[in-house]
Amino acid sequence: MTTYQLHYWPTIQGRGEFVRLALETAGADYVDVARQPPAEGGGEAALVDRLADARNPHPPFAPPFLVDGDVVVGQTAAILLHLGPRLGLAGSGEADALWTHQLQLTVADAVAEAHDTHHPIAVERYYEDQREAALQRSRSFRDARIPKFLGWFEDVLRRNPAGDAHLVGATLTYADLSLFQLVAGLRHAFPKATARALADAPAVVRLHANVARRQRVHDYLHSPRRLPFNQEGIFRHYPELDA
Repeated sequence: MTTYQLHYWPTIQGRGEFVRLALETAGADYVDVARQPPAEGGGEAALVDRLADARNPHPPFAPPFLVDGDVVVGQTAAILLHLGPRLGLAGSGEADALWTHQLQLTVADAVAEAHDTHHPIAVERYYEDQREAALQRSRSFRDARIPKFLGWFEDVLRRNPAGDAHLVGATLTYADLSLFQLVAGLRHAFPKATARALADAPAVVRLHANVARRQRVHDYLHSPRRLPFNQEGIFRHYPELDA
């Protein structure tokens, strides 16, 4: 059995959480390297060392990245494109796999916009240094972008010929898991705005609830492996940005 090595920051959910959810749901054998003890070859230093490995001809730009034997793949969507068929989470056939990937890329767009609400000017500057710009950026995100993203996923669910229980066909894919994580993150960061948007997206609400009830997902969410949302990750709750 393959043991996947996931490399991501050990204190946040962030973009690595989308990969963790897929691995956990599939019951895959994996190691969250930076969360392992340094004595066992883990810790943040192990992540940084692997990221800086000059022998890798395909270096990842930043975490998350996955090591699968001799393959090292970075970028969340690319990691899931690699893992999806191997974990049985990419639908049936090439068309489903491509559609699942497209959905994941749209999730990635939403995640990037959520991040930019609290860092609208510069990633390296503190939120407090760009608070006024964050207030303006968040107004647009909560009033226009959250409803647009969730409304589009609602439309995708309703148009699915196999029914609105899944985004792709009649079985679970990593796109369903990623939409679950997106909704969870938005509910944490923008609870008021997200509640308004979800009032018009009942199929998205049902998908989120159904994913959470899956046994492996449920077990993961209630385990120490599931890190809590915090003010260091992508989905940060600043009450002044939600209205």
